[in-house]
Amino acid sequence: MSDSEDDFLALSGIQHFRYCRRQWALIHLEGQWRENYRTADGRAMHQRAHDRAERESRGDLLIARGMRVFSEELGIAGECDVVEFRRAAGGVPLSNREGLWLPFPIEYKRGSPKDIPADALQLCAQAMCLEFMLCCEIRQGALFYGETRRRERVEFTTALRDEVRALTGEMHDLARSGHTPRVRPNRGCNACSLKELCLPKLLRGSSAKAYLERVVREQCDDC
Repeated sequence: MSDSEDDFLALSGIQHFRYCRRQWALIHLEGQWRENYRTADGRAMHQRAHDRAERESRGDLLIARGMRVFSEELGIAGECDVVEFRRAAGGVPLSNREGLWLPFPIEYKRGSPKDIPADALQLCAQAMCLEFMLCCEIRQGALFYGETRRRERVEFTTALRDEVRALTGEMHDLARSGHTPRVRPNRGCNACSLKELCLPKLLRGSSAKAYLERVVREQCDDC
């Protein structure tokens, strides 16, 4: 999809995009960001997971942290929190290592599992980048949630992979146009760190009734 690494989009943006397209555009197109306790907690967790000094090797298990990955097919690049390589007959050769090794990506998230598959899509995109780089097939990975302190296994199904391709295609289209989608308020807005940047522009100088009528008109215009 991309002819140059300069055109690559942030892999982590897939989660933002699936959660809210406007949030993704504010962060990745307009460069806007606001920290809250959720984002600060998540950032601290990722910094620990990305500590490259904590690489481990235990027999048939290798653990790589903060591994840079990319995919020319998807036009995305980023980092995996953790990739476990297990010695397996169906794996791939690694530099300075004997045998074959099967990669298993793990993404660290604060909180608990969500109702939408945004986290699973980000993890699947990481696997697809690893497949592009290592010329292998990766069928599973895991999400580790800080609140539950446990791994949730994710199967990289055809449906999940197709959604990753569809989302990255839409992300590139919006990036080329430079268009920031309009507000579509939902229950997730209150937890968004960008709420104060996103919503007041609509609310300022308007009554609640006028605001709701405008939201309904915009939704009808898109029907």
